[in-house]
Amino acid sequence: MLILAIDTALDHCAAGVLNTDSAEMIAQETLPMKRGHAEALMPLLARVMQQSGIGFADLDRIAVTTGPGSFTGLRVGLSAARGIALAAHKPVVGVTTLSAYAAPVVTEDGVSPVISAIDARHDHVYYQVVSGSGEELVPPQVAAIDDVLAAARHGAPHLVGNAAAILAGRWPAEISAPVAVDNQSGPDIGWVAWLGAAADPAQAPARPFYLRAPDVKPPASMQAPAQTAASS
Repeated sequence: MLILAIDTALDHCAAGVLNTDSAEMIAQETLPMKRGHAEALMPLLARVMQQSGIGFADLDRIAVTTGPGSFTGLRVGLSAARGIALAAHKPVVGVTTLSAYAAPVVTEDGVSPVISAIDARHDHVYYQVVSGSGEELVPPQVAAIDDVLAAARHGAPHLVGNAAAILAGRWPAEISAPVAVDNQSGPDIGWVAWLGAAADPAQAPARPFYLRAPDVKPPASMQAPAQTAASS
C-alpha cells in the first residue's frame, strides 16, 4: 500500500509517503513549528508528493493524527486529510499521537512499560501506559503530573513524548528511575504512516481525539441567559 501520513497535532508540521511493499518512506518532510500549520501544510504536502513521484490518485490510504494535541493544529491536519481523501476517493484513518509516540518503542520488544506523555499545560499531561509488548495498562487520559507518577507501579518505564522530560524531572527519587527518556516535539511521521496502514478504517475515524474541552469560552453575548425560578 501507498500511505500518505499527515501530522499537525503538536509542535511540528509533517507529512510522508510510505510504501508498505518495500517497507520504506519514499518521501517525507518535517518542519518544527508551534504556530503556522495552516500556512505551512499545503506547500509541504506538495513538496512531499512531488518527491514521492506519485499522485494523490495513486495513494491507497491517508493517515492523520487525531490528538491529543493543539486544537488548532489538529483541525488543520484533519481538514487537509479529509479533503484529499474526498477528492481522491480514498479512505482516511485516524492515529492518536500517544500511540504514534509509543509505537517505535514497543516494536523494540522491550520489557519495560512505555509511558507516552504530551504536555497539556497547567501542570497536567495527556498520557497512556502500555506494556513492552503493547498491551494497554492505563488508557489515554489527562491527569496532573503528580498523579501520572503513580504509573511507576508498573515498573521502571520508557518515557516518550513532548512531556517525557517534564515527567523525568519530577520523577520521585525513591522509586526506580525511567530506563529511557525520549523527549520529542512530535511523533515520527513514519510511524504515523505504519499505524495508519495497520488501522481498520471502520475503527479508526479521522476525527479529533479530545481528552478534555478546549480552554476557551464563548463571549458573554453568545452565552445563554441564566434560568431563574418562577415566583410563586
